[in-house]
Amino acid sequence: MKNISPKPIALLISLLVCFSQTFAATVKEIPQQDPRFKLEQLAQGLGVPWGLAFLNDSELIFTERAGNIKILNLENLEIYIINGAPKVAAQGQGGLLDVAPGPNFDTDGWIYFTYAKRTNAGAVTTLARSRRKGNRLTDWQDLLVTQSATGTTRHFGSRIAFDGKGHVFFGIGDRGERENSQNLSNHAGSVIRLRLDGSIPRDNPFVGQARARPEIWSYGHRNPQGLIFDPAQKILWSIEHGPRGGDEINRIYKGRNYGWPVVSHGKEYWGPVSIGEGTEKPGMESPLKVYTPSIAPGSLMLYNGDAFPMWKGNLFAGALVLQHLNRVPISASHLPNGEERLLEDLGERIRALAQSPEGWIYFSTDSGKIMRLRPR
Repeated sequence: MKNISPKPIALLISLLVCFSQTFAATVKEIPQQDPRFKLEQLAQGLGVPWGLAFLNDSELIFTERAGNIKILNLENLEIYIINGAPKVAAQGQGGLLDVAPGPNFDTDGWIYFTYAKRTNAGAVTTLARSRRKGNRLTDWQDLLVTQSATGTTRHFGSRIAFDGKGHVFFGIGDRGERENSQNLSNHAGSVIRLRLDGSIPRDNPFVGQARARPEIWSYGHRNPQGLIFDPAQKILWSIEHGPRGGDEINRIYKGRNYGWPVVSHGKEYWGPVSIGEGTEKPGMESPLKVYTPSIAPGSLMLYNGDAFPMWKGNLFAGALVLQHLNRVPISASHLPNGEERLLEDLGERIRALAQSPEGWIYFSTDSGKIMRLRPR
C-alpha cells in the first residue's frame, strides 16, 4: 500500500473541524423553571464579554476585557473580530470595558468605548470613540484620558450613558484608594459628564472652581459599574459596588456628593467593622436601595421593551458574586420598590446587559457566554 503523507490528512481534519464548528452554531435552549421566558445560549468560549450593545437588528457588538472587540451576527451566530482596538491595560479589573453606539449612530457612526489605558503614571479609565468601516475601526479618538492613576488595578468603573441632549456620562471607581472619592482634583470616584465630542459643558457643576476637575458631574462613588439614563423621566440611575455589603442604587444629581468613604452601609473586608462615620450624613446623598450582603453588580439596564410588558420601566442588574439577574421595579414616585432574583440556578456571574430592538434581554457571563431571555 502506498504511504499517505500525514499533512494532507491533518489539513482535511482541520477543515472538517472548522466546518463543523460553523455548522453547529445554533441557538441552545437552557432548561429552567420560570414559565415567563425561554433562556437561550447564543455563544460560548469567549473571553470576559464586558460590554454589549446593539448596532442594528442583527448585530450585537461586544468587548472582551482582554482587549478584543467583536460582533455577534444574530442571523447566523457567526462572530467577527473588529480590528483597530487600542492597546489596553488588561490587569486586575482593568481592560477593555464598555461599548455603546452614540445617540446619533445612524447618521454619524460614532461608537463609544471605555477602557483602561496605560500612562506613565499608571493605568487610567479613558473614554474614547471610533467609527466602524467593515471589520475595522477608524477615526479612533481618546476623548478623556482621566486623572485617575493609582498603584492598584482595581475599581476602573465604567459604564456609558447618554442623556439625549448632547451629553455622554461615564463612571470611574476610586481606583482602590478611598480618599480619591472626596478629592475633586482627580477624576477617580466620580461620574463624568462631557459633550459628545469630549468637550466640557459650561454648566457642569465644578467648571471654574479651583482645584476641581471640570468634567465631574457627581462624586463620592466607590465603583459605579452600572449607569443608565431614563429619557422619559430624565433620571440618571447608577448602581455601584459597596465593600463587604452596601452595594447601592442611586439617582445621580448634578454636583452631589454620594458619600464614599465618609458614609457607607458596608463593612471592612478584614472584619465586621463599619466603614466611615455611619450610614448617613447631612450634605451627602443616601442610596435609594442597598444590597447587604453584596450582590456585586456588574451592569444596569432600564427595560422599556414590549416583549415583557410586565417589566416595562424596571431596572435590571447583573450580579457577579450572588450570580443572578436582579430585577428592580420602580414605583410611581420613581423609587426602587423591592426586587426579584432571576436565574439563581444558572450559576453564572452575569456581567453585561442589553435590550434588543424586539425587547428581548441579552446578557453576558464571565465564563464567556452570551445568552438571552425571550418570551415563551
